[in-house]
Formats: sequence, C-alpha cells, structure tokens
Amino acid sequence: MGLMGSLYVGASGLQTSQNAMNTTAHNVSNIDTIGYTRQQVQQGTRFYNTISKNKTAISWQQIGLGVNYTNVKQVRDVFLDKTYRREVGRSSYYDTSLAAIEEVEDLFQELQGKTYSKTLENLRDSLEELTKHPSDSVRQGVLIQRCYEFVTRSQAVYTGLSEYQDDLNFKIEKQIKTINEYGKQIRDLNEMIQKIESGQVEKANDYRDQRNLLLDELSAMGDVRILEDGAGNMIVQFEGYDFIREDGINKIELYEDPVTGFYTPYWSNLAKKTTNPDGSETLVSIQGAEVFNLQQEISAEGNTDIGSLKAMLFARGDHRATYRDLGDGTTQGNAHYNNNISQSIVMNVQAQFDRLVNAIVVGINGVLKDAADAATALDPNSTYLRDSNGDPYQIFNSITGEKDAQGNLIYTTQNLIINGELKQAPSLLGFIRPDGKEDQATADRLRDLFKEEKYVLNPNVQTKNNFIDFYSGLIAQVTNTGYVLHGISANQRITVDNTAAAREQILGVSSDEELSNMIMFQNAYNASSRYINVVDELLEHVISTLGR
Repeated sequence: MGLMGSLYVGASGLQTSQNAMNTTAHNVSNIDTIGYTRQQVQQGTRFYNTISKNKTAISWQQIGLGVNYTNVKQVRDVFLDKTYRREVGRSSYYDTSLAAIEEVEDLFQELQGKTYSKTLENLRDSLEELTKHPSDSVRQGVLIQRCYEFVTRSQAVYTGLSEYQDDLNFKIEKQIKTINEYGKQIRDLNEMIQKIESGQVEKANDYRDQRNLLLDELSAMGDVRILEDGAGNMIVQFEGYDFIREDGINKIELYEDPVTGFYTPYWSNLAKKTTNPDGSETLVSIQGAEVFNLQQEISAEGNTDIGSLKAMLFARGDHRATYRDLGDGTTQGNAHYNNNISQSIVMNVQAQFDRLVNAIVVGINGVLKDAADAATALDPNSTYLRDSNGDPYQIFNSITGEKDAQGNLIYTTQNLIINGELKQAPSLLGFIRPDGKEDQATADRLRDLFKEEKYVLNPNVQTKNNFIDFYSGLIAQVTNTGYVLHGISANQRITVDNTAAAREQILGVSSDEELSNMIMFQNAYNASSRYINVVDELLEHVISTLGR
C-alpha cells in the first residue's frame, strides 16, 4: 500500500477514536440519569486489500484499511431484567396490600384514642346499669342514647370502609389509563427504534432506554412478560395476554358496575359487542375478557402475587360486603361463605364488622320482641312493649324494610336507624310488666347478650366469642394481617434492592471506568494523529527529494 493509502488508515483511527470518546462522554454525562444504560464501544477491522494469492504460502498477502467503529451496544443482563421486573411487581403487590390494611386500621382508630371498642363497652355498660333499676327512665334514656351512638359510630366505620373502596376504584381507573398510555408509548418507541436501526448503521440506544424504563414501570402494575423480535420490537404480555404486538396494542377498557360503580378491567378485543346501525358498538358482555381472575389463589409459588393493580382489585373487592356473605355467625353456619371476599382485605373486614353489628341489633330487638310476645301469650290484650300499632317495640329499625328468604328483616350497618318514638321518648319502654312489677328478666337477658359466647369471625374460624371478644378478634386479625404484610413487604423490598444493585453493577455507569476509557481512546486518537504526521513527513520527504 502506498503512502497516500496509509493516510486512510490513520484517518480511520482518528474517526473511530473520536466516536469512542463521544460515546464515553455520553456515558459520563448520564451517570445520574434514571433508566440510562451504559453504552459500550465495539471496534473491528475494515476490509483488507488482497495483493496476491499463493497456494504455497502460509497466508495471502493483504493490506488492512484501518479500524472501524462497528457497534455501540447496551450492557444489560436479560436474566436480571426479568428477575428485577418480577420482584418489583411482587413488591408493589404487597406494598399496596399493606397500605390497604393500614387504612383499615386507621378507620377503627385503635391508635388514635377514639376506639370503636369504647362504643361497645358503653352500650354494654348501659345494659348493665339497666338491670339495677329497669323502670328508671334515666337509665332507659341512656340505653337509647348508647344505641344511637352505636349505630352512628358503626355507620361511620362502615362508610369509611366503603369510601376506601371508592378511593381504590378511582386509583384502578387511573392506573388503567396509565397502563394504556405506557402501551402506546412503548409501541411508538418500537416504531422509532425500527426506523433508526433498519439501516444497521446506528443503534437507537437512548430510545431503548426510554422503552426499558417504561417496561420497568409497567412491571410494577402487573405480571409482564417481554420478548424482543428480530426487528427490535418489544412484544409484551400483560397478565398472560398479548398487550403490545408488532402491529399495535390491545387496549384495556373498564366496565363500570351499574350498582356499585366498581370498575372491572377487560380486554376490549375479547369482549362481546354488537354493531349498531350507525357503525358504533355496544358492549354486551365482558365474560371471558376480564384481565384478572379474582377467583385465583394468591401465592408466590404460582406467581399470582404480582402487580399493584391486582392488589387494589383484590383489596377493593367487587361489592359492599355484609354479614350475608358469611354464615349465620355461629359454628353451625360455616357451610356458607362467599368466596369473593375470602382474599379481599376490605370486604372481609366489612362482612365481619357487619356480622357484629347485625348480631347486636338482632339480639337486642329479639329480646324485646320475645318479652312482648310472652306478655301477649299470657294476655292477648296486653300492650306491654308494643307501640300504638300493636307491634313490638324495636330499638333498631331497618330503613329499607328488606327481608330475607325466611321473612326476617335484614339489618345491615348501612340500613339501620333508631326507632323514632323511642328516641323521642325512651320511657315508652317502661319495663313494667302487666302485673305492675319491674321486668327484671328482660333487663337481665339484654345484659347477658354481651356475655354469650357463640359467634365466630368467619367460617374458617372455630373459636366462639362474645361481642367484645368478637371485636377484639377482628382487630387482632387486622393487626396480624398488617404485621405479616409488613414483614413480607420489607423482605420484598430488600430483594428488589439487591436485584437492582446487581443490575446496576452491569448497566450502571462507573465514572472511574469511563475516565479510564476516555484516557485510552484519547491515547488512541493521539497515536493515530502521530501516525498521520509520520506519513505526512515521509510524503514530504519523498516529494522534496524527487523534486530536485
């Protein structure tokens, strides 16, 4: 190769070293950029010119044309990416579940001094005071007041649980919008990357960083599985179904329950729809199109405990739970249990709390009714504990008047109201039997309601409780659940931190390493420059000598 051709070798060294220094400078300038992946320079040789071929020679006579800047690759570990995204999703699930149980704890205000247990104790104490002098109008007034406080406080707690369900519902709607937006952005980035890399000259590494950051964010919301095809597209499955494809995305829609207003995410392309004459579509059914199966068992072994969106759906549940979602509240009613609430934090507490309220209401009303019926059995014309219509006085009334299959009034926390007549005139209770004596037996039965141990928290529990212990058991269950979730959440955060640290060691930028590379490429640049100077001097010498 002549001296003129040697200049091209030096020029390739200058150009390649300059590009390598630019890449290194790009790494250094993005040390603190979230989601940035370290870029690594790959160099190769240019084509060789073959001067002669000799079969007897060890090798052909060839002259190299210099160095080539072949590729700038991202330094990532696919296994660590997959592990990190799975563990982030699991951590988000337990963090969201922990936040839900902490919200429930705050609603009962056990840590703020305004304990619901005090309301129960006040009601119990008013019944005990009544036994000391049943016909005392003051004690009767205190009983009605305590019953009113019991209803008011109970409804405040239940309303708080319901409002938290609505809050979760709003967050679910917001997160679905975010997921769809992320899907659109990833799809757009797929197209940009394809356009840039189609010529196989330039790598769209910065766009790839944006896409990977979105995938990290998406993995915190649900179970995400990712595959990159040969064209550079990221094919993404969300909860086991194709979300982002080569040709677009499958959008997640929300179905709003007409009764509760709760949203159910579903795949738009799987839902059953009818086409209207104007070309629009009307949703018929989302059965089989749901994004999440809320009947599945949550477990780490099955990788079903992944994603904050799933955690919010499970915590919220699918309706306002009442005592009717449980058995009859005793160990004989364990066969009936609405499985929809078994894994829902809020619905479980709603149902068990409503079970307590219902049991107290039914118990007190039942004692008064039995006393009135007993008096009527002795004297059909008796008006003892009966109102002007001849009906037994009931301290608690049902707003809706709804009855169950057996014809009994349904008393849930939200449909309770204190009897207006008794609220205005508690002395109507009287507790003076037709024979003129105090009805001590009825007062004693009301007191003993708080001593009976026959209620269980839910069909999975066998321990019988009285009302006070029932509530204590409910709080203990919430506290224990919170303690367990706190431990799991803390351990999961450690796992995520360790995985993130391991991943950062690979894709993160090290200032020391990049400065070393900068010096290396600078020296290579200087060497190429000196090489060109030498060739230049040789050419000048040859020309000067031949020109004489």
